[in-house]
Amino acid sequence: MNVLPKGVRHLPGFLDRAAQQALVEEIRAVVAAAPLYRPQMPRTGKPFSVRMTNCGDLGWVADRTGYRYQPLHPETGKPWPAIPETLLDLWRGTSAYPHLPEACLVNFYDETARLGLHQDRDEADLDAPVVSVSLGDACLFRIGGPVKGGRTTSLKLVSGDVLVLGGEGRLAFHGVDRLYPGTSALLRKGGRINLTLRRVTRPMAL
Repeated sequence: MNVLPKGVRHLPGFLDRAAQQALVEEIRAVVAAAPLYRPQMPRTGKPFSVRMTNCGDLGWVADRTGYRYQPLHPETGKPWPAIPETLLDLWRGTSAYPHLPEACLVNFYDETARLGLHQDRDEADLDAPVVSVSLGDACLFRIGGPVKGGRTTSLKLVSGDVLVLGGEGRLAFHGVDRLYPGTSALLRKGGRINLTLRRVTRPMAL
């Protein structure tokens, strides 16, 4: 049994098959309005192996100038589509946080895609958790502590799993080492979709 960092919760099979299929259709509508694009590493301009888009009031982007959130798609110049209500309900049921997310990253992994160890720390509100949904092929997910180079543990995430990074685990380094192609028939052409719900700004005090 894998021992996850404090504050990190793995909710296996949180979405059943019907819920997964319905969510994929909603994400297809998001991608139709905000096409997938390939972000770039700051300074070098090296393209990510993952293609992505966003929905919500803000979207996370990466290019030669750095990492940031912005209200417009970097290629179309149009606002991001709204976060589907299904995902807002999922946030309400898993985040234990009173305010709604402002961004949902939509990452698409083909069988060659990877994501190196990193922290999600471009948000002003680090009290809010990050809620992640897996759809499609399984992946080998690796997670450690808040300091790079420390001990890590790995677990297999399969379609329908939800992972919550909150509390002490909010700034845990994490990444995707590999995909397991052909482990799910959810997506017509295979691959994996990862949906990452994030609160970006701090709520205004009453």
